Amino acid sequence: QVQLVESGGGLVQVGDSLTLSCAASGRTFSSYDMAWFRQPPGKDREFVAAVSGSGVNRWYADAVKGRFTISRGSAKNTVYLQMNSLKPEDTAVYYCAADLAVRVITTPIQYDYWGQGTQVTVSS
Repeated sequence: QVQLVESGGGLVQVGDSLTLSCAASGRTFSSYDMAWFRQPPGKDREFVAAVSGSGVNRWYADAVKGRFTISRGSAKNTVYLQMNSLKPEDTAVYYCAADLAVRVITTPIQYDYWGQGTQVTVSS
């Protein structure tokens, strides 16, 4: 049974940093593309960042480029999202997603496996 479990969310102040973690289990994820999406209150789920199975290729949404960094753990079954210089507009539920050979890395429907989400709230 595939399971993705996010952790690390919380309430922070503008300009703070936070690191989210996603632990994947149920199979070997070393070949899986893994991504972070977020869903702000009242809005659709949106792409944040993704990393290829090898960890070599990374993609970011324009809104987070230069502030967020996605990375994979050495065992490849964990993915992290380091978030710096947080803004109120970063407030959302953050979801981890994974799948093999994702064609359109920014599209939620391309991913079969999802975590339950973790809340990030940035207070001004």
